[in-house]
Amino acid sequence: MPQSSTITQTTATAAALRPLCVDLDGTLVKSDTLVDSLFALVRTRPAQLVRLPGRLLRGKAELKAFVTETVSIDVASLPLNHALLGYLREERALGRKIYLATGADARLAHRVADHLGIFAGVLASDGATNLTGNRKLDSLRARFGEIGFDYIGNATADLPLLWNATEPMIANPSLALRIKLKARGIQTTHEFIERKPVLQSLLKAVRFHQWAKNLLISVPLLCSHALSQSKLFIALAAFFCFSLAASAGYIVNDLLDMEADRRHPRKLQRPFAAGDLPGIAGVAVAAVFLIAGLAGAAFLPGNFFALLLLYLATTVAYSVYLKRIVLVDVLVLSGLYSLRLLAGGSVTGTPISHWLAGFSMFLFLSLAIVKRYAELENLRAGNAVPMNGRGYRIADLDQLRSFGTASAYAAVIVFAIYITSPDVMKLYHKPQMLWLTVPLMILWLNRVWLLASRGELNEDPVAFALTDAMSLVIGAAVVGVACLAL
Repeated sequence: MPQSSTITQTTATAAALRPLCVDLDGTLVKSDTLVDSLFALVRTRPAQLVRLPGRLLRGKAELKAFVTETVSIDVASLPLNHALLGYLREERALGRKIYLATGADARLAHRVADHLGIFAGVLASDGATNLTGNRKLDSLRARFGEIGFDYIGNATADLPLLWNATEPMIANPSLALRIKLKARGIQTTHEFIERKPVLQSLLKAVRFHQWAKNLLISVPLLCSHALSQSKLFIALAAFFCFSLAASAGYIVNDLLDMEADRRHPRKLQRPFAAGDLPGIAGVAVAAVFLIAGLAGAAFLPGNFFALLLLYLATTVAYSVYLKRIVLVDVLVLSGLYSLRLLAGGSVTGTPISHWLAGFSMFLFLSLAIVKRYAELENLRAGNAVPMNGRGYRIADLDQLRSFGTASAYAAVIVFAIYITSPDVMKLYHKPQMLWLTVPLMILWLNRVWLLASRGELNEDPVAFALTDAMSLVIGAAVVGVACLAL
């Protein structure tokens, strides 16, 4: 046998005998299990938050142990790096021993290991020792001795292990780690990249398309027919302030809902649920958006700042608790739409008429209910059981459809009565033209509910309206009719 062939075989045999150690957080799992657990703690056991500083003072290992004792996240739904997982399974099939070496608490690490069923052993934090960096390196050396080890990591804390590994490998590495690897001249043998671009994920998390809802701020001013350049500027400033604060609320909601989203057939692709965007980054972005929104709102007239605070307080209450109370959740959602109108009326000095208040209440309630209806219908079509803790059942579909369609037609009736009121005669030269908007409203609302019944509706009716060609045509027709009636 040629000498080169013998050397290759010897090298391959040595690699097969050498243990392969893989990190958990950010490596095998795209998210950080401690951060995920902390958000689960905020959502389910918020009273325990006061105990966190004391635990942290005793050490990070103690903090991890306390959080793991207090909440138990669903390891089966964690966002895995499937490219890495496939490689680990291939190596195990070749007879190689795979070890999970992580700074996560041992109880959580063992649950992950038991779920995946590919590990020969687990090395993890034990409540006293935080097994990261050099402490993890010492543990691996003590266990494997002269035979050495291969290691897969993702962060700068893994640098000592990658430096001392026979074959260093990385998975979804941080920029800081790449820079330090290059500075030390460490050549990695494998890279397992499975994460969407940060900017793309950030834009998705902010949900710019949802800013369309905040155009409601301008509705009281437009309905008053008392437009002026200064008021339009104020309305525009209020729109951006409200939108920034609302985006912060969306991010917080997604962070608190990560575990439920991971069990949802569509929402599991949200940036935080999918592990494409770190939870800590979400907190930072939400804080920046919130501060910017509130700082701008403080300079706007009327009660806009107070109403924005009320909106934020309501969204937090909704995210933490109210969304889990049947029917109360849809009333809160419809109320958040109405709050936008109130904020717009206050900041521009144009009070909301009782007609607009009644119309918006019924219309937004219908849209909130159709959102819940669409969620249940999509679950029913997929033979799935609701697991998001909202309290709704598949058997509620018929009743929800009754509630929602009745509310939709109530909105149409309020609008029809408004057309015949003396107020309209003062604002429009041809008020009879407004009757053309009634069939257009009926057409759109019926279309939304029909598509929801077929399971063809995006669960957010606002997002649907912005992307549906028919909805855009109907919206343009309504604007055209209003202009003709002036």
